[in-house]
Amino acid sequence: MRVLLHVLFEHAAGYALFAVKEVEDIGMLLPQVEQSVLNLGKFSSVIKLSAFFPFKSAQGALENINAVSEGVVHADLKLFLETNLPSGGKKKAVLGVSDAKIGATLQEELNLSIQTGGVVAEIIRGVRLHFHSLVKGLTSQAASKAQLGLGHSYSRAKVKFNVNRVDNMIIQSIALLDQLDKDINTFSMRVREWYGYHFPELMKIVNDNSTYCKLAKMIGNRKELTEEMLEAIEEITMDSGKAQAILDSSRSSMGMDISPIDLINIESFSSRVVSLTSYRQELQAYLQSKMSQVAPNLAALIGEVVGARLISHAGSLTNLAKYPASTVQILGAEKALFRALKTRGNTPKYGLIFHSTFIGRAAAKNKGRISRYLANKCTIASRIDCFSEVPTSVFGDKLRDQVEERLAFYETGEAPRKNLDVMKEAVIQASEVAAEIKRKLEKKEKKKKKREKRKLEALSTAEGDDEEPKKANGEAEVRVSNTSSVVFSTSSMTILEAGPSPPPTIDRPNSFFFSISYMVLMVSSVLQENGDGLKKKKKKKQAAEEEPEDEDVLTNGVDEATPAKKKKKRKIDAVEAEPEEADVTRAEKNKKNKKKKKKKAEDE
Repeated sequence: MRVLLHVLFEHAAGYALFAVKEVEDIGMLLPQVEQSVLNLGKFSSVIKLSAFFPFKSAQGALENINAVSEGVVHADLKLFLETNLPSGGKKKAVLGVSDAKIGATLQEELNLSIQTGGVVAEIIRGVRLHFHSLVKGLTSQAASKAQLGLGHSYSRAKVKFNVNRVDNMIIQSIALLDQLDKDINTFSMRVREWYGYHFPELMKIVNDNSTYCKLAKMIGNRKELTEEMLEAIEEITMDSGKAQAILDSSRSSMGMDISPIDLINIESFSSRVVSLTSYRQELQAYLQSKMSQVAPNLAALIGEVVGARLISHAGSLTNLAKYPASTVQILGAEKALFRALKTRGNTPKYGLIFHSTFIGRAAAKNKGRISRYLANKCTIASRIDCFSEVPTSVFGDKLRDQVEERLAFYETGEAPRKNLDVMKEAVIQASEVAAEIKRKLEKKEKKKKKREKRKLEALSTAEGDDEEPKKANGEAEVRVSNTSSVVFSTSSMTILEAGPSPPPTIDRPNSFFFSISYMVLMVSSVLQENGDGLKKKKKKKQAAEEEPEDEDVLTNGVDEATPAKKKKKRKIDAVEAEPEEADVTRAEKNKKNKKKKKKKAEDE
């Protein structure tokens, strides 16, 4: 049995290599192969699993699928094919691949004969249908889970870009801007027709749609328009002559009368139109800011709106950068191009770039030349914007100057500067600007780091302050535990004699250990006071023993040093004398009060 065809199948679980039996017979009977694909028994008789290489991790599977989608041969795939494909023999083995792009790279790197389409496509379709049955140990549930996980990771990797460099916002905003222009134009014409029944002369005086809607909202009934409202009309129109003409025409208008309900509806609708115009201005400012971030060089060269339309029509900035200058030149004029190719007429000279100011300023005979030159510069600017790390508008300004010089050359014949000299200047300036931007970014990062350090230091200091009272409490508890043996060895009489001192405050009232330590501290404080009382008694005894020695020390009937005991006695006598005097004064007062009461009773 000869096996000359092998089929490579890429699955989320790994690479699989299948050997196809009787290739020549199968190639002759393609309809029978299509019928046998749905039947597993018939299909398993046609092919056989030759080798299977499972992916070790989700990251490895993502790397391999990215390489396959880009048409690059991964190292795992190369090793798998080199080890499992048969080598030698008269005829080389043919490898069937679903994608022609990966097949071309395999043919270049491994020198293999590749086959795509036909029988290979039908066999791969059957392998995809019965893969979990052809590989041992792989269930349909596990295969579906692997496909789901790899699909999510692949999509996330494709969507994940720099937030500030995403061009999807530009595409959506330019589409909304074009839609708003159409809607505002339609709504303002509706306001003109509606309010024109009442004040038809206003349409001829005011041409701008937003101004007309503002005036319709402000004036209302034309019969109520007075000279006092002239200043408000002048603020809206920004022209005193128009304001006076509106006032004069309102007095002699040919319009019909209008009811208050109709006026209310017209005013509400005109206010909606005014709000839409203000939002359109805000959206245009947003588009300008996004273009300065995403494609600053293209915006500086051709303008924000035209550059955004080019990006939107191409699909993304990357696609626009891949386009050649000839494609950018006619981008937006595809219908005219294919019509010209069909009728063999003249092809269009410009597409969306016609809206730039350069083509409008050029003469009729030079419009094609300047559009070709402008498209060339647009491709350069889009590629710089797409692949530069630091976005700057230096190259866009230089390219714009080159287009201006080319316009002057067509008109006056003055020779423009060479492209090489201009690009050298632009590179020097761009490097300086990029260095400044990097410095600013580094400064911002340093400031952020300093702020984070300060926050961390503040948190650490706060934690240290919280830990200090805890440490103090711990030290007090240790001291109490050291003195506990002394506390419980003392007699209860000494504790009763001395009064309890106020206990120290501790921050942990809910712990069981706190209650024990609190009792021990109370007892230790009482013991300290008892110890102080014993020390005082000892001092009194020493002073009593020293008294006779002090009485003998006399010189000429005068004491040189008074003993401590006498001083204490004097103090005690003075303290005892004070309450006796107080008792005497009270008795006298009582006697006087009694005498006064007796006199009053006698007088009565």
